[in-house]
Amino acid sequence: MSKIQEVAQAVELGKVKLIQGLVQEALDEGNDPQAILNEGMIGAMNVVGAKFQANEIFVPEMLVAAKTMKKGVEVLRPHLAGDSIGANGKFIIGTVAGDLHDIGKNLVALMVESAGFEVIDLGVDVPAETFVKAIKENPDCKVVGASALLTTTMDSLRNTVKAMIDAGCKDQVKIMVGGAPITQAFADEIGADAYTPDAGAAAVKAKELAGC
Repeated sequence: MSKIQEVAQAVELGKVKLIQGLVQEALDEGNDPQAILNEGMIGAMNVVGAKFQANEIFVPEMLVAAKTMKKGVEVLRPHLAGDSIGANGKFIIGTVAGDLHDIGKNLVALMVESAGFEVIDLGVDVPAETFVKAIKENPDCKVVGASALLTTTMDSLRNTVKAMIDAGCKDQVKIMVGGAPITQAFADEIGADAYTPDAGAAAVKAKELAGC
């Protein structure tokens, strides 16, 4: 097994304690840093995302895999040309006003970062105007993700999307929505560009919306 394959396996299995040593060994062997990132880590996260969507693994395993990749990237980052983690542009994400849930949002942020985006995480209980401000302050942002995890904050999600549309943000970004009570029909109704049911799908959709 090559060192890059070992890196990929470590990410897939969530070997947090081993990943940094393996990445360093792969670099010491002369492997291309970009190949370690793409074939070793992003490739592994694609496998993890597919397994998650197929219900072969669950949230804890996916979180550990994403955290493992993040640890590996810390070693790799100084060796990459530019910042490949942001190669697909910026992705702004937040949980809407009135909602303090962050596990789903954090999982999406990790998966989207693994897919090559620079993630700007606005946190939880985020007012609509904060989303708009962040978009305008980051003209290279291509996709925005807004989540609502409670039925009582679905209206807040509606208002957030409306605020972004009214501010002309859709000329710049695509708007993704998600969360336990959200459906494709609701996403269509409020004018969002996309709905995804889970973090693995969100990473795939973000790349598609950004034209990557």
